Amino acid sequence: MRIVSLLPSATEIVCELGLGDQLVGVTHECDFPTFAGKLPKVTKTLIPHDASSAEIDTLVREQLKTRNALYTLDLPTLQQLRPDLIVTQALCDVCAVAEAEVSAAACSLPGRPQVVNLGPTCLEDVFECHRRVGQAAGVLDQAIRVVSHLRDRVDRVVQRSEESQEHPRVVLLEWIDPPFSSGHWSPELVRLAGGTELIGSEGQHSKTITWQEIVDADPEVMVIACCGFDIRRTQQDLPILAAYSGYNELNCVRSGRVYVVDGNAYFNRPGPRLVDSLEILAHLLDPETHPPPDGSLTYIPVHRSSAP
Repeated sequence: MRIVSLLPSATEIVCELGLGDQLVGVTHECDFPTFAGKLPKVTKTLIPHDASSAEIDTLVREQLKTRNALYTLDLPTLQQLRPDLIVTQALCDVCAVAEAEVSAAACSLPGRPQVVNLGPTCLEDVFECHRRVGQAAGVLDQAIRVVSHLRDRVDRVVQRSEESQEHPRVVLLEWIDPPFSSGHWSPELVRLAGGTELIGSEGQHSKTITWQEIVDADPEVMVIACCGFDIRRTQQDLPILAAYSGYNELNCVRSGRVYVVDGNAYFNRPGPRLVDSLEILAHLLDPETHPPPDGSLTYIPVHRSSAP
């Protein structure tokens, strides 16, 4: 089978199911596993690579008004790849190739490839996405095994969280300029990790919030997982965060519990590494109960706490 992925999370799902050798095309954003970044790219973006956070936000809002996507298909490349299966999404027509464009492209390709649309809004949906891709690719049994392993990891985090005495009040931000609350699966991850998300709602879209809402919430822990940004790119916006009125008086700032995480690799991608995100978050909320995450740098503290 020749598989094309139109989502970074879908690329990770395909590879987690052992289908990496059948992956023939990916998006310009697909960078994990490493070999995926070397495959032919079938999408392009309208976002300038050097755009500021405020400029990106403005561009997204303008596209929302017109319902045009910020990403488009490279149809000639897609035609050359002759996919049997295209894995795409129906969750957002702005931040990925629009569903209508994918459907039209599939109809124009020889052999009419199968199209699987993913639209997860919670952790259970992400597990179901694994099963759907596995079924479409003929490896449902493998998908069931993968999901079972991911569930076991989630259950271990939940069990430790239930035994913990630490249940901090949390704000997880998905954007700094302007501030955005977390949405979809992220508030659920906070709950499973033992915290209480103060602003974002499970299963709902991330939304613009006022800085005053954060001041009023006064979280004990703040986690910054900017959508599409790695740690280094998010760090560039920290002066904007620190300039907001009342920032230094926040409980989380005074106690040194503000953290930047790699949103692009983890929290923003509804694939198998969403469980890694849960493990990262649990460790940040209660490092005495939850072990540090494996792998390379996944988070940094913004402030060094003098508290014990």
